[in-house]
Formats: sequence, structure tokens, C-alpha cells
Amino acid sequence: MMRLDKLLAHVGYGTRKEVKALIKAGRVHVNESTDIKDKTQVDEFHDHITVDGNPIAYAPHHWIMLHKPAGVVSATQDNVHDTVMDCIGEWMAPDMFPIGRLDIDSEGLLLISNDGKMAHRLLSPKHHVAKCYEVHIDAPLQEDDCMRLCAGIELEDFTTQPAQLEIIAPCVIHLTIHEGKFHQVKRMLQAVGHEVLYLKRISFGPLHLDEQLQPGEWRYLDEEEIAALSAIQ
Repeated sequence: MMRLDKLLAHVGYGTRKEVKALIKAGRVHVNESTDIKDKTQVDEFHDHITVDGNPIAYAPHHWIMLHKPAGVVSATQDNVHDTVMDCIGEWMAPDMFPIGRLDIDSEGLLLISNDGKMAHRLLSPKHHVAKCYEVHIDAPLQEDDCMRLCAGIELEDFTTQPAQLEIIAPCVIHLTIHEGKFHQVKRMLQAVGHEVLYLKRISFGPLHLDEQLQPGEWRYLDEEEIAALSAIQ
């Protein structure tokens, strides 16, 4: 069972506020009845639910794009800090989990889902899913620094794959990597003598952080975005 407003948001009928307005306007029917409220519990698999006469199709897998704020941890639970799951709150299915992680002091695009099979594929090292970060550093990169980053950096435990680098401003870069090891971006910049002052993930594979999402805000992925993730081989 699921709240009606949560179900409508999940299948793409808008934000929490927008789906509440749909229900209040009588445009939503549950088993032919409009005597419903946003908190009405529905059976997403068996109840007949329509919006403006169009039946909705429910998929069991949920995919959320969160603009992770700094100060929360990328975990399902933590005894000290708020987690990315706390940002979703009551709208989260009980079996969802973050796809990968961002450091507690970093922000940006983080996917949350309950599709374990696809999550495993996206995180598998053999697929080399690209992740791009906006990085603010303490001083401009020198030509040799750029060459080392783009060739691959030898760290204590592994050598990174070649990165893609774009200089945005003297102390602001976009860095695209294909792994995602612990503190990798910070360690790569530290290896060429620079301190990371600010780190924000702006893309993950084919998806870019929705510019309308403020830190702590989230939305469900649409069908095209899910299909783009599914196409990663």
C-alpha cells in the first residue's frame, strides 16, 4: 500500500504540491471514486487509478535524483549525522539506498533507488561510468598538473584512469573521473599539490544535476532518464 499523492509523484504527475492540487480538483479517480484525499492509501498494483481519465502505470523500482547537501552522509542510517535518506523522508520506499556516495562535506547529484541489479551495474568498475565534479581549489593548476591529471595519477593504493579536465576559472575546474574511490578527487588534487575547497558532483553517467533542485531537494527520474541509465553497458 502507498499514499496516493506519493504514488502520483512517483509516476510523474508533479511535485507533492501539484499532485495534491490534482486530487483536490477531482481529476484523480480511485476505483471510479473521487471521494479521496492525498493521504488515501491505495494498492499500487491492484487499484484502478486514473488522472483525467488516463490510467496510471506503476513500476516497482523507484529512482530519485537528490541534490545532496553538505553535512549529511551517504548512508541509509547513521548514529551521529543526518543521512541522505532523511532528505527524502516519508516519500522514500523502505528498501531504497544511495547509489555510491559523496563525502559528508561534498554536495551534488546523488541517485537513490531500490533497483539493486541496475545499481550494481552502474557501480561496477568494468563499466567506467563517468562522474563529473565542479572543484574549487586553493590555487590555479599549472600545465604539468593538468598533464598529470589527464594521464592518470598514481596514488598509494591504485592508479587512476585518465581524467578529463576543463578549466572554468583560475581556481575552478570540472574534473571527470571514471572510478569513484574513497576521497578520489581530493586525493588526485592533493597529489598535484592542491587543496580542494569545495566539491560538487554535477553529472553521473548521462544524467546532469537538475539546476532547479536546491541542496536537500529531490525529484523522481523520468522515463527517459531511467532509460538512459539502463542503456549503460
